[in-house]
Amino acid sequence: MVNQDPRIQRTFEALFALEDIREIFRGALPSGLNQSEDQAFQKKLAELKEVIGGLETGTPVSGPLSLPGNLPVRDREEACINVQPIQAAGRLTVEARKALIAYGDGYSTCDSCKKPFRLDKIKEQGISDFHGELAEFLNMDQARVIPGARRGFQAVISSLLEKGDIAVVSSLAHYTEFLSVEHAGGIVKEVPLNEKNIITADATAEKIEAVIRETGKIPKITIIDHFDYQFANEHEVKEIARVSHDYDIPLLYNGAYTVGVMPVDGKALGADFVVGSGHKSMAAVAPSGVLATTEEWAPLVFRTTQMKGDLTGRRFGIKEVEMLGCTLMGGTLFSMMASFPAVRERVKHWDEELRKSNYLIDRILSISGSQVLSEYPRKHALSKVDTTGSFDKVAQAHKKKGFFLSSELAKQGIKGIFPGATKAWKLSTYGLTWDQVKYFGDSLVGIAEKYDLEILDEHAA
Repeated sequence: MVNQDPRIQRTFEALFALEDIREIFRGALPSGLNQSEDQAFQKKLAELKEVIGGLETGTPVSGPLSLPGNLPVRDREEACINVQPIQAAGRLTVEARKALIAYGDGYSTCDSCKKPFRLDKIKEQGISDFHGELAEFLNMDQARVIPGARRGFQAVISSLLEKGDIAVVSSLAHYTEFLSVEHAGGIVKEVPLNEKNIITADATAEKIEAVIRETGKIPKITIIDHFDYQFANEHEVKEIARVSHDYDIPLLYNGAYTVGVMPVDGKALGADFVVGSGHKSMAAVAPSGVLATTEEWAPLVFRTTQMKGDLTGRRFGIKEVEMLGCTLMGGTLFSMMASFPAVRERVKHWDEELRKSNYLIDRILSISGSQVLSEYPRKHALSKVDTTGSFDKVAQAHKKKGFFLSSELAKQGIKGIFPGATKAWKLSTYGLTWDQVKYFGDSLVGIAEKYDLEILDEHAA
């Protein structure tokens, strides 16, 4: 079993002590600390020095650290290798963590807000420029930050669909796409998968034709995930966009698992709308994301309010209806901005991430009876594997049943595998170092060997 380095908890203890010191300054006059405040400062400083001493010597803290309400300290990223797919690309960069410390207050984005009183128009702190950089990053014309990808779906769909209108989606579509259509009063029609669990352009065209025959209506939008969340298979987005445009149907590109982790060129893909997730794939605090579109569709999805108060005559014409005015008001936005230089750089190294992914999958396939349910070789860092013929056989006779695998991995400092899963389960190698990927592979093979599962030479690293 891997023993946690006591300096991790000591580091958190030091950070909390610094926040206590910071709080003293927050309650003081601008002219400086008074006598009692200075005494409190000196006391906290002495406590911090003691913590630093423990950090230097590696002395364990006395009992587990917790926050008010017995909220445990989350040290998963420091103490473990986290292979949870929805968390992998959302790990904050050190720059984002620093930004969160400095700008965590709820309305910190509004410190410099002045007319026209809209988030994307704020010039200070580079907020306005950042919106332009996001659009350029995705090769689209305009972009807005949003509270998560789901709000991007909702903004687009509520702009385009009316009651009874039809949206064509993948049969692997995320549930938030369904909810967005339902919220607008629309109807979902699913494109079937082929035998390889891929959505093709031909199948999309057939579905559109079937919808027109059955309903007499042309769908109002096509929504396609570039890589779906279930298998992380790559779908024929560019070709599907071409098919949709043949019917004058706009395409919404769901980049929740691509924007921020791999290169995305919205116009080259034929997308009319690009939606990304900040907290899933852009190393930002949740909830955050991005919605980008072309000049053709911007006036609709980013339309401004025309409403007027009947008593006061008040107008708020600069506010965008689908954005409900402003969106990310504090640490969410600044964490996204602080991570952006690193995010912009890391998408250039997608090939390296794919090599790590395929290395790990090969290690899993070296365990006799294991299969990969996703496309192989892998085209993404997220993968779904089937170990019914390997680890699940162990689970049948183990006293912990299916929980034995996550328990064995946890002993080696690896978390993120759904507890109890030994048949089909998902993982992601994104953002891990080669040492971590190899450690993970060695750990899985080691567990297999411990329980006398056969190791195959052709996939062994």
